[in-house]
Amino acid sequence: MLTVYDCIVTAHDLRLVALAALVCALASLTAVNLLHHVLRLERMSRGIWLTVAAAATGFGIWATHFIAMLAYSPSLPTAYNIALTVISLVVAVVLTGFGFGIALLPGLTASRWIGGAAVGGGIAVMHYTGMAAFEVAGTLAWDPAMVTASILLGGVLGAAALAVALHGTTLAGKIAGALLLTLAICSHHFTAMGAVSITPDPSITLSSSAIPSEWLALSVAVVSLAILLLAFTALILDIRERRRVALEIQRMRDLTDAALEGLVLCAGDTVVTVNQSFARLTGLKVEQIGGHDLAAWLPDPAKREMLFAVPGQAIETELRHGDGALLPVELIARPISYKDQPHNVIAVRDLRDRRNAEAQIRFLAHHDPLTGLGNRASFDQRLDREISLHARSGRQLALLCLDLDGFKDVNDLHGHGAGDQLLKDVARHLSSALAEDHMLARLGGDEFAVIVPSVTDPAHVGHLADTLLKSLKGVDGTGTPAGLVSVSIGIALYPSDSKDRTELLSSADTALYRAKMEGKGTYRFFEAAMGVQIRERRSIEHDLRSAIANGEMSLAYQPQAQVHSGEVNGFEVLLRWNHPTRGSISPSIFIPIAEESGLILKIGEWVMQEACREAAGWTRPLTIAVNVSALQLTSDGFVEFVRKTLDSTGLAPERLEIEITETALIRDPNRALQTLQKLKGLDVNIAMDDFGTGYSSLSNLRAFPFDKIKIDRSFIHAVHDNPQAAAIVRAVLGLGRGLGLPVIAEGVETSEELRFLGSEGCTEAQGYLFGRPAPIEVFVPLISENVVTLPKLLLRAAGD
Repeated sequence: MLTVYDCIVTAHDLRLVALAALVCALASLTAVNLLHHVLRLERMSRGIWLTVAAAATGFGIWATHFIAMLAYSPSLPTAYNIALTVISLVVAVVLTGFGFGIALLPGLTASRWIGGAAVGGGIAVMHYTGMAAFEVAGTLAWDPAMVTASILLGGVLGAAALAVALHGTTLAGKIAGALLLTLAICSHHFTAMGAVSITPDPSITLSSSAIPSEWLALSVAVVSLAILLLAFTALILDIRERRRVALEIQRMRDLTDAALEGLVLCAGDTVVTVNQSFARLTGLKVEQIGGHDLAAWLPDPAKREMLFAVPGQAIETELRHGDGALLPVELIARPISYKDQPHNVIAVRDLRDRRNAEAQIRFLAHHDPLTGLGNRASFDQRLDREISLHARSGRQLALLCLDLDGFKDVNDLHGHGAGDQLLKDVARHLSSALAEDHMLARLGGDEFAVIVPSVTDPAHVGHLADTLLKSLKGVDGTGTPAGLVSVSIGIALYPSDSKDRTELLSSADTALYRAKMEGKGTYRFFEAAMGVQIRERRSIEHDLRSAIANGEMSLAYQPQAQVHSGEVNGFEVLLRWNHPTRGSISPSIFIPIAEESGLILKIGEWVMQEACREAAGWTRPLTIAVNVSALQLTSDGFVEFVRKTLDSTGLAPERLEIEITETALIRDPNRALQTLQKLKGLDVNIAMDDFGTGYSSLSNLRAFPFDKIKIDRSFIHAVHDNPQAAAIVRAVLGLGRGLGLPVIAEGVETSEELRFLGSEGCTEAQGYLFGRPAPIEVFVPLISENVVTLPKLLLRAAGD
């Protein structure tokens, strides 16, 4: 080592030694960075940049050698053989590239140590080839031990340099590797220079073609530095370009990851990469999918062949999830060029939502969306099929039609949400009471139907109807008043009652109508006589819809008078219907039909408007009493309608008296109370009609703002024949006096009844004794003269 030290200190220009060391360090650092760059590249680009790394490093080693040779001063003329100088450069580049290639082999054990040793060997070959090109006026003598030491130093340090440099990607590792490679080059060179000794020989002359060492060294330094700088610049530009490309690729990946559809890039049947949507479909990570065969996720070979055979065609198949489950998907493949190679990109659309939607559509086509029961279409199909089967077997089939009583009240009073919940509760309770071979369907609204096949005894169907009625007892999922909703059932049998589906439905519906007429909350079997009655009732309902428009409706007026003086206080307005073919139809017939069908709302509005318009034109300010149904009282906007009617007709509010029955109060007491209070706010009078025949009469008088009580005619007619009736009339009259409410008696037809009422303190009455209901023209004197009593009117009419 002292020899090497003496060689460096005494035989070399230290300034040029420092320059050589700088060039060597730059070459080593460039080599390490280029090797790391090669490791980051794909396989196709590695060869090019490996060549660049070998050339830059080889030139650096070669330049270090000749700059250091320029620093060597043997005090003798020197020059360099051109051919051997060029060969030394080629040897440096080739052997360095060979060593780098070995170091980057992925499957070779200790490849980096072996590659580094090869680079060290290349340094030695280049050095001694360069020394062979060295011409000097003397003879060279070599110390074998020092030569061996130089070769070992270059190989060992070269091996360590690549092992350290390529071990990791940290900056410290790169710098350490570059320093070791610099040490390998410099230690070899100066150890080898320490191994040589020159003996001057004046007889030896330099060849004329040799290049002077000064010129060669200077040229080599400039060219090598330029190459190193160019290589380093190229490295920086390449890294920048690759970062730009990587950024663009990342942007494209972000776009593909944002796509809802899965995207798969394939080279043949091998998956190159996928987006996040596809990874989510498989339940795996993107890194777990790339490089595997497409068959791992698309197991159907026929569908894969179709997919690539016809690009752009949608193919439905199954995708295998990471857990092995198969998912329905739609595939579309298109060929693309990726990295100058033909590839296919496959769009993968998840069909689970669409399949679920299709299944939901199929379900809704045959089921009711609210209750989940069969709908009208599926019911008709099942009933037709059952009729056909029973026609061949000769067995009986039963059809039950069910309708909720009072369901409209639930919707009106509690809202449609409550009505929907009630329908679902009813469907659930009915289903629990049926056998598996029975079919329950919702035909619409609050109408249900049950098909019961293979009936052996009609009594069994009756028992089933009883069971259904009992299953709905207490169904109150809406918070509705108890007893507000019940169910009526109509039953028809095939083939005894009907021969086809339409007739069977009609028969069951007729029986249902009879059940409703006879008290609701019960069931009835179809009887042939029912058909005529039901058709008659429905015919009346049909004609009732156009009765007002056709001018068939009219108003009749019945006077209300003072019991003692006979003076008329006002009139009660009564509705009459004169049918063009049926003649006069009793209100007891068409009013219930109007209430059940809802036509009472339209009819009631017409009656109110006509009565107020007529009363507004009277000379005397008599009261006009108008009956209002329960449906009207609880309908939306009733109070506003009354206000507008009074405004439009000009009738004073205190002249209008609205009569309601106690039955109207139990539908929804709170709502009824609010409506009556608002009517009172308009100064309209309110009378309780048919007092004593409803429910909770005394509590109603206390809770609601009534202005008058009307005793029902049934009590008046029985006052002389039934002591209990007379006692009730006395009690009501006493109650009225106690509450400060006037009491008017209805249905007074005899003078005896009138005397009884007078003796008991009743002040007002109406009935046939005072006048039958008649058009207002009959009572013109009463409404036009200042003071006209009924006895005078009767005398005048008798005189006429």
